[in-house]
Amino acid sequence: MVSRAEAKSRGSVGKDSKPRTRVLILNQYYIPDVAATGHLLHELAVELVKLGFEVEVLTGRPSYGPPNTWQDCPLRETADGVKIRRFKVARFDKNFLPGRVINYLTFVVPMILSMIFKSRRDTVYLYTTNPPFLGVIGAFVRLFREHHYVTLLHDAHPQLGVWVGTFKQGSLIERSWSWLNRRKYNRSRETIVLCKAAKRLVHETYEVPEGHIHVIPNWADGEDLFPMKKGESAVAHEQGFLDDFVLLYSGNMGLYYEFETVLAAAELLRDEPFKLVLVGGGGKKKWIEEEIERRGLTNTITLPYQPFERLNESLNACDASLVTIAKGIEGISFPSKLYTSLAVGKPIVGLSESRSELREIVERNECGVWCELGDAAGLAAKLRELIHNPALAARLGTNARSTFEHGYTREICAAKYADVLRLADPSRTPKERDILRAQLERDLAAGAAVEVQNV
Repeated sequence: MVSRAEAKSRGSVGKDSKPRTRVLILNQYYIPDVAATGHLLHELAVELVKLGFEVEVLTGRPSYGPPNTWQDCPLRETADGVKIRRFKVARFDKNFLPGRVINYLTFVVPMILSMIFKSRRDTVYLYTTNPPFLGVIGAFVRLFREHHYVTLLHDAHPQLGVWVGTFKQGSLIERSWSWLNRRKYNRSRETIVLCKAAKRLVHETYEVPEGHIHVIPNWADGEDLFPMKKGESAVAHEQGFLDDFVLLYSGNMGLYYEFETVLAAAELLRDEPFKLVLVGGGGKKKWIEEEIERRGLTNTITLPYQPFERLNESLNACDASLVTIAKGIEGISFPSKLYTSLAVGKPIVGLSESRSELREIVERNECGVWCELGDAAGLAAKLRELIHNPALAARLGTNARSTFEHGYTREICAAKYADVLRLADPSRTPKERDILRAQLERDLAAGAAVEVQNV
């Protein structure tokens, strides 16, 4: 696993006798938009500049959140060493399907034209899956000109559409989308995924060689997010969290996450000094609030999203952090809130299927407890142990921050991106790429060994 010092030293690789690797990141959202992917890619772009890359971003003007979040910003600017070009995209309500289609078209059509007529042979293009079919542009452009690109998979489509029931497996939409994906991935120089389950999905579904698929997790900002005692959190004082053991969920309460098990466990902990706090919004929030009322859960509350400037205090207003992922979703998506929870040094309470990377991370690093989806009694028993054994909870929390610092900081993850982007750099000779690929494989093996030693 790459240490902080090693991550910083990687910058020297980008400043050798060869010209700087030039990267163009394509994503519909970028700061100051409120979309999480836009903030992650901003942090990645800034880190790549520090590592010696020439970085440009092609995006849309702010349009993700509600209108009051749409900050004015120039269509062209340079910020933190990153060149930014924004398209003047439409901003129709995303819940109105024709409006969403128009939003996509006003971003994708100029993107296609820009890539066909302006893409450069000396550049590595990093296509995300936001919008979901964005990477297909790279495959299309390669029909007309030399175009070197890397695909970054966040959420897997059409698998996600099948999972939520938008369309059926084997339908014309699913088969057509999969056909386009096969061409996208097989024309991509490299592919980056967030977890091992996603790597298996891409390898088995689209027959992409495993050596060309690289697992790089998302990350959190370890400077903005850091451990503090619950008693030092103003949010904990304001909400009256000091006397109970607080299990906190903070983030999107959407379809990809399972809350039935933890609500049932809260019922079993009525007589304990326990409180379940669910912060955020999303498609399941109304159902959760109805369940709280139906079950009479006086030990469970929901709160709205907290302002970003209070995020660290909000995440620290608890004794343990809940991370959950619904059945059948891992590989299609992965809960990035794991990394913010690790950053603030809280014991992780993981809920997932038994064959889950979330379980593997929690148990391998001894940074929390894990329970299988549906096992409310087992979850309640493990929570009771944490409630009545503060020394155990403290040790797991310390391990959580250590796990974060060894594998999920912005610097460490950006260094891994840098390795993959250099591997895709068209200026590299086949021999140089072979050396870089071998180095990536050695880093992966060394990382696995370090994780085992840290247990």
